Amino acid sequence: MKRTVAALVTAIAALSAVTAVAASSTPSAGRASHATKNARLSGTIVIDWNRELLSIVRTKGAQPATVHPTRSFAILHAAIYDAVVSITGGAPAYLFRLHAPEGARPDAAAAEAGHDSLAALYPTLTPALDKLLASELAGIPPSQAKLDGIGVGHATALRLLSIRANDGSGATPPLFTPGNQPGDYQLTPPLFAQPVFTHWAKVAPFVLHDADQFRPAAPPSLRSVAYANAVNEVKSLGRDTSTTRTPDQTVTARFWAAPIWNYWNEIAQNAALAHGTDLLRTASLFANLNLSFADSAIAFYDAKYTYQLWRPITAIREADTTGNPLTVGDPNWNPLATTALDPSYPGAHSTISAAGAAVLSSFFGNHATITVTSEVLPGVVRTFDSYGAVAVEAGLSRIFAGQHTRLDHNAGLLLGHDVAELVLDRFGPHE
Repeated sequence: MKRTVAALVTAIAALSAVTAVAASSTPSAGRASHATKNARLSGTIVIDWNRELLSIVRTKGAQPATVHPTRSFAILHAAIYDAVVSITGGAPAYLFRLHAPEGARPDAAAAEAGHDSLAALYPTLTPALDKLLASELAGIPPSQAKLDGIGVGHATALRLLSIRANDGSGATPPLFTPGNQPGDYQLTPPLFAQPVFTHWAKVAPFVLHDADQFRPAAPPSLRSVAYANAVNEVKSLGRDTSTTRTPDQTVTARFWAAPIWNYWNEIAQNAALAHGTDLLRTASLFANLNLSFADSAIAFYDAKYTYQLWRPITAIREADTTGNPLTVGDPNWNPLATTALDPSYPGAHSTISAAGAAVLSSFFGNHATITVTSEVLPGVVRTFDSYGAVAVEAGLSRIFAGQHTRLDHNAGLLLGHDVAELVLDRFGPHE
């Protein structure tokens, strides 16, 4: 990126005496008037950086295998949001609000915060990130206000990255030792590989007090009617050769097979563009969304490794060991999709989708015409009339794919909703 040393020094110098104030502090009257002045700045810069991160996490090998992608999205958007709020006011900060120079450009701050966050998280991709930043800054007229905004964005990202530097995400995942009782999670075919993210429940949450703050109640007894009904449903609908799953349910199972947070970030991009949200509201939307996703991931891994419930493929093949007369074992049963590498309860798709629906409904209302393009079926689009309907289908898709039971689905919906409501109670939306 071509930026003169003198200009960069000027920008950082403007922030040299910056101090942080508590996130709950009330913006000054001067800052509030400045917020009004900048109220209609475009939110496309936020979307640009979100698209860039989506491109990164979709690139094979770019995302560290033991670092959950939701962490990167949360850091990116928390930095952009706090940088914007530091200049415009108009909303409570996530972690801190800097004393920004009067007149600083919030769009320049957003661009710099986005760049610096991703450059720190993905240093080998810095040249491409520099190029995007240069393109965005080229659209902002040269001025001291622009340099001041760049300085705010830089200082915000640096501070946030420092706060998250030792959050537990860099730990080596401990090896998992399966139990030997009916219901215990077992390594699953065809590879019988170690489960993933065994350390993630220990990562410091972004907003939750603790990973177990909204931990679901334990799944019902293996001998219960509720358990039998759930296992028999996925046994019928989720089998690779199922004759009860409809063609549309088969498409649904395959449609949602990619990382679920990618879909919801795409949905949010489309919604923000359709509504023409301004810079502050767009920054708030993506911060609320991705802070909810990051903490939902920490929370569902806490529950998964607390209860360590076996996956449907094991539950169905070994059903005769449970003592439940309502379930019958089938040692030859296989799911439509290869089983994911972690315990079953609760479902990740359902948890993330409930959080996504809660955030988007809070910003735009639940009812809308929503089109979603599959991450894995090129050109296949599905249409919904509410964000809630999107969440339900995304969660049910995992039953049709043989990945989860309805018990996992329902627990996930409740968990994701509770996490998102906590985040929304603190940070938005704000007009």
